[in-house]
Amino acid sequence: MGLIYAEFELINGDDLALARKHIIGEEEIKRIHVNMLVDTGSVYMCINETVQEQLQLSVVEKRKGQLAYGSVVEYDVVGPIEVRFKNRRCVVDAMVIPGDNELLLGAIPLEDMDVVIHPYRRELIVNPDHPYFAQMKLK
Repeated sequence: MGLIYAEFELINGDDLALARKHIIGEEEIKRIHVNMLVDTGSVYMCINETVQEQLQLSVVEKRKGQLAYGSVVEYDVVGPIEVRFKNRRCVVDAMVIPGDNELLLGAIPLEDMDVVIHPYRRELIVNPDHPYFAQMKLK
C-alpha cells in the first residue's frame, strides 16, 4: 500500500487545562502542526525530542518498547498531548524518540479518533460511516 502521511495539530494538554481554568491565555497554549507517518503497525504515538521541547511536555514515565528489528529500548513517555485531525481529536501520551526522527501515529490514537486509511487514495480520512463525529465500539 505504501507509506501514508497526514497533517496533525499537536497541543500541550496541560496548557489546555490551564487555559480552561483561565490561568493562562489562549495565546499561551503551546501547539504545533506536524506531518506524521500513519503507522498501523505501531500501537502508540511517537514524537521526537524536538517536538517535546517545542511543546514543553512533561515526562510522565519511562517505558520500554521493542523496535521493528527486535531490540528493546527505553524511552521517556510524555503527555498529555491533544491530537487534532480534521473534525477529530484525542488525548494521548507519546513515547519520545531521539533527535529529529520521524513522528509516528499508532493504532491507539487512530482508533480513538475513528479515522481510517483510504488505500486507493493513500491518505488518512475520517471514518465515512461516521463523518460528523467519532464513534467508538464499546463491546
